[in-house]
This record gives sequence, C-alpha cells and structure tokens, in this order.
Amino acid sequence: MLDADQRGTTVAPPRQRSYRTLWFVLFGGWLFAYADRAVTGPVVTWMIENDIDFMQAANHPHALGGLIGSMFFAGYMLTQLPSGYLGDRFGHASMLTVSFVWAGIATMVSGVIAGLLMFVAMRVITGLGEGAFYSNDRALIVAHTPESKRSLGLGVAITGLAFGLTVASIATPPLLDFGANLLGTAHGWRLPFLVFGAATAILSLFMWRYLKGLVGTLNLRAPFVRLASISAVFCLLIVALFWACDQLGMPEWLAAAAQVALALVLVAVMQRRQGRQLASALRDKETAFIYVAAIAILWSIWLFGYWSVAIVSSAANESLVKAGLTAAFNAGAGIIGFPVGGWLSDKAYKRGWGRRNLLIAATLGQGVMVLLFGVYLQTTGEPTLWVMAVLLFMTGLFLNAVQPMSQALTADLVDRANHGAAFGMWNLIAEIGAVASPVVSGALRDATGDWVAAIYLDAALVLVSALLYFGVRRTGPLAVTPDGQPVR
Repeated sequence: MLDADQRGTTVAPPRQRSYRTLWFVLFGGWLFAYADRAVTGPVVTWMIENDIDFMQAANHPHALGGLIGSMFFAGYMLTQLPSGYLGDRFGHASMLTVSFVWAGIATMVSGVIAGLLMFVAMRVITGLGEGAFYSNDRALIVAHTPESKRSLGLGVAITGLAFGLTVASIATPPLLDFGANLLGTAHGWRLPFLVFGAATAILSLFMWRYLKGLVGTLNLRAPFVRLASISAVFCLLIVALFWACDQLGMPEWLAAAAQVALALVLVAVMQRRQGRQLASALRDKETAFIYVAAIAILWSIWLFGYWSVAIVSSAANESLVKAGLTAAFNAGAGIIGFPVGGWLSDKAYKRGWGRRNLLIAATLGQGVMVLLFGVYLQTTGEPTLWVMAVLLFMTGLFLNAVQPMSQALTADLVDRANHGAAFGMWNLIAEIGAVASPVVSGALRDATGDWVAAIYLDAALVLVSALLYFGVRRTGPLAVTPDGQPVR
C-alpha cells in the first residue's frame, strides 16, 4: 500500500526511517524559514536609522516598515489553506520540497532587486512559497509519529522557529555592518538576504534527498504548477494593495484590513467548494475557536519577532547589536518552550487531563508576562537590558509552549485525512495576527512615541484568546455522515 504522501505517483515502497529524524530535518526547515522572514525587521530598522533607500522619505517610517512586513505575511497567510489541501492531494513531502526551494531562491533575489515596489513584491513571493511549509510540516509529523508522541514531535520540529528568530536577531546587525563596509552604506542591507537565502537553498537540497528517501519518488511538478498559479493571483492582489497604500495615501491599517478581508474571502470560497469533504477542518465550531484564538499567538510572535530589536534599542537607547542580543532571549526561549510545551501536552493527554486546560493555563501565563513587560517599560525611566532580557525570555517561554499544544489539540479534533487542510486553516486564520501585528504596532509606535501601547494591545489579545479555548469541549474527531455533513 502506498503512503499518503505518494498520492498521484507510482513508486516503490519507501524505506522505513525514524520519525525522530524527521523531526530534526523539519527543525532545520523551520530554522531557516524563520530566519529568512525575521531578517526583514532588523533590516528595516537599520534602514530607518540610517535613512537608507526607500525608507528615507517616509513620513511614518515605522508604519511603512510594519506594512512591508505585513505584506510578507499576507502572502504567507493566503497560501496556507490551498497548500494544505494540495498537500493532502499530492503529498505533504512534495509540497515541503517545493516550498523550501522556492523560499531559498526568493530570499536571495530579495537581496539583488532595486526599488520599494520590487522589494515588497519579492517579500510577498517569498511569503507565498513559505506558506506551503507550515500545514504540510505539521501534517507530515502527525502522519509519521506515534499518537502518544504527537505533541512532542510538533514541538521539537517547531523549535527551529526559535533558533531561526534567534539567529536572525543576533546575526543580522553584524551582517548589516559588514555589508555596509563591503557594498557601501546604500547597499549594505542586501547582504543578510543573500547569506540567509543561500543557506536556505543549500538546506533545500538536503531536505529533498531526505524526504525522497522517506516517502519514495516525489511528485514536484504538479504541486509546483498549482501553487505557482495560485500565488501569481495573490501576488498581484497584494502588491496592488501596497501600491495603493504607498502611492494613493491609503492608511497602512486599511491595507492590513484589506489583506485580512482577502483571507476571509478565501476561507469562504474553500468552505463552499470543499466544505463537505473537509467538514471537521472547516465547518466545526470547536476547531473554529482554536483557529481564532491562534491569531493572538501569531500576533505575539511577530510583535516581538519583527520589532523586538527596535523595542529594546528605543527603550534602553542602545545599539542594534546589543539590542539584538537582548531581543534574542525572547526568540531563544522557544528552545525550551516548544519541546517542553509539547511534552507537557502529551503527558496531559495520556493521563486523561486533556490538552485544553493546560493550553488555557499556558496562555494566561503568557498574557501576564506580556502585561508585566509593558508595565516595566511604562514605569521605568531607564529600562536595563538584563531586566528586559528576563521578561522577554519568560514571555517567549509561555508563548512558544502554547503553539504545539494548540496544534496537537487541532489534530485530535480533525480526521487524519484532512490534517493538511486543518493545519492550513489554523495558520491561515492565525496569520491574521502576523499580517496586522507589524503594521498596527508600528503605527502605534509612530502615534505614541514608544512601544508601550503596542505591548498592552498584545497582552489584551492573548488574555482574550485564553477565554476562547473554553469553547472546546470535544476530545476526538467530528463525526460526519456519508455525504460529509457534520453529525450533531
């Protein structure tokens, strides 16, 4: 019998490989994927501080910088659900391979183009390709990992996210300085994209060989063509939104709202066309609570993942290098938070406690720590680096523990055949937070002169998300009738 990731191909049975090896291969994928996207925040901050290129004439530079980041996430968000569905159809390993090769090439090209619109377009294209990684990574782990270790596997693999954010926070400022010396101040921003893109392209070759050995011959052409055709339409829409905002004076928040509306239209279309097939992934009220609550997870990740260097640098009046080292404590907390959160979730599941209650407790812990960080910045005249490092670490610890708990709970509630679509929906809705967070937080910074309001907003969203999890009462997949209708 052929593996689920070999649909559409006729191949010899694949060799048996350790599911733990798969975790660590995908860990590498997360590391470079997140480094590729997180590099934009420090680069934009460097451009603002040095009056470089297209940031020089901006009246609201932080809002514009946040909008550039949100455009990446608009692309990343919109391919989540389609790529999860394509992974269920053509094979999750095939979609992962396409995604990673795409990301490496697009990141390198981001470092060689010129002009604001082209830069934004390449960031959007990078996001569209990377959007295929998440839902298929989660589904592949669930498919190849024993159920009793499911959450741990999800946590171990996604720990690469924390490493990627940490590497980007620490390495980007020195790369910018070296790039300025090597290429000149006007072009120093290009070097981080070239370095991280090349590293991603090299890893993509290794990933291709490993996944081929895991599932057999990969069917790459069909999913690439389908993903590219979908991405071309989305790219035109997103870049048109950016052009309207930049050239016609549209407020940055309105552009972000339009991106969210586009995502919701996509959800409606998918529900109409595939809803009966994917009832437990798309139409179930309890999984919907998880999807909406996940907006706060991605909002927090990209408030700190995009702006943490700027937050620390502004609050403590320190250089970008020192600020990057301090900000890395937030990202680095995932090295502990992701696997420990996954391990605790599996323990709760095996002992009959359920994953939901632990998820609620961890989310409340995260909200309290974000709130404390905001209070410290507001009430302290001269914040110190070490206190900010501790608060950022504790915030990141809870934040990163929450994610594998939420994902494992989603897998528990959805039929295995629809896991790709479910994880695609999870991240599609969650990415609303990633799209809005950089631009809204940047706009609040321009309006208030500091980052406190943006941090308080994040704390409020996290605490509200904890309440949404109380709506989850089931412990297993939604039953459906033979024609795909939910059984109530």
